[in-house]
Amino acid sequence: MAGLYRPPFPKVKAAGYDAASATMLQGVMANTKFEEFITSKRITEIECLVADMSGTARGKILPPKKFLKGQKTRGLRIPEEIFTLTINGRYVQETEAVSDSAIDVYMDPDFDTTRIVPWYQEPTGQVICDAYHLNDEPVEIAPRHVLKRVLALYKEKGWRPVVAPELEFYLVKKNLDPDYPLEAAVGRSGRKEPGGQAYGIDAANDFDPVVEDIYDYCEAQELDVDTLSHESGPAQLEINFNHGDPLELADQVFLFKRTVRQAALKHDMYATFMAKPHENEPGSAMHIHQSVMDVKTGKNIFAGRDGKPSKLFLNHIGGLQRYMAAALPLMAPNVNSYRRLVPESDAPTNVHWAIDNRTVSLRVPSSDASNMRIENRVPGADANPYLVMAATLACGYLGMVERIKPSDPVTGSAYRYAHTLPINLDEALDKLNYTKSLKKILGEKFVEAFQDVKFEEMQHYRRVISSWEREFLLLNV
Repeated sequence: MAGLYRPPFPKVKAAGYDAASATMLQGVMANTKFEEFITSKRITEIECLVADMSGTARGKILPPKKFLKGQKTRGLRIPEEIFTLTINGRYVQETEAVSDSAIDVYMDPDFDTTRIVPWYQEPTGQVICDAYHLNDEPVEIAPRHVLKRVLALYKEKGWRPVVAPELEFYLVKKNLDPDYPLEAAVGRSGRKEPGGQAYGIDAANDFDPVVEDIYDYCEAQELDVDTLSHESGPAQLEINFNHGDPLELADQVFLFKRTVRQAALKHDMYATFMAKPHENEPGSAMHIHQSVMDVKTGKNIFAGRDGKPSKLFLNHIGGLQRYMAAALPLMAPNVNSYRRLVPESDAPTNVHWAIDNRTVSLRVPSSDASNMRIENRVPGADANPYLVMAATLACGYLGMVERIKPSDPVTGSAYRYAHTLPINLDEALDKLNYTKSLKKILGEKFVEAFQDVKFEEMQHYRRVISSWEREFLLLNV
């Protein structure tokens, strides 16, 4: 695979150096690696990327010389307000989560995320960056930092979480008029799918040219995607990622969304990760399989010595149950997200758990002790992958440290139980606002910034007059 360049430089350890010397040496080695990457790949431009609250790629595009100079001197500057941009591209004007002086912050490229951008003709590199203030303190409201913050708590306990995302999306015809409903894309057959073709081999192969480009682009970037299948909706596909480190997987999902959109555009169609793009079809999810390993032993702490579920496993489920409603804004971050979380729609509506039951929020797949895990089926495909990982792991962490006991597992359909998840974004944000323990783990400044962004988006949404209102109210009231 030619996408990710990994020259044989060891990680610098602080032992034998004072902190300043170690940091300086690490910087010199990182710059050397970037120079070798740029030279060996004949790079003409570098895209420096950060994810905003919505998971949209922001940043700068630079020629190699300017990138290397900026990388040495903290010169890759962006405004801190980047992280308070709304989904409609507007800055939140009134928020105390960013500095009053509207200062710049700098991007620090993470070399391990350096990749080729495969859809450009000119050799172009891309690298995901962390954001820091000029005093070298991390930007607390940056989504990638929020995930790092949660992972640091696991590390302090001697735990290492492992995740595996499953991501669904729709291929749709180009839609140039937002008032017009989306239509399923047409594949090689020339005909639009009349309905769902769950796990249909021929239905998936109908979009083989797009899928081949997706796989080629992923291979060039070393995105560790596994299987592809056709989902229940027309022209709806799902790609599973292999399990691994949460930060690495969040980086890959962040890049994967962009990759799929580019592959679809090449074939004159759109790829959408909206949670509910079609009125009468299933929504698109980002299911997260999660387990926790003991760092010293390398064993899965979700299984006891007898191979049965451990107390920590049950506590993890208990934490997810107790804190899921408060964490929901990070898993269902848009007004459209809640159109997916309705009964009998392949999406959960409460916080029950069960063994191999896809009607619950928390499914425990049948597996041996080493692979014992929980599948969180609540998050939508529209969510920011960094914030989804942070939220689901934070809930489980709280369950383990607070020793929260779960309810009994259910049998049969969970749709027969009450709808206990918030039914809209307003309600979910209220839950988050009043849950101090979760806010503390995620960072209170981040939660404030996130809520300000979502409030601004909802204010904009409330001013929109929908086609439903025009259809049923225009001549009838």
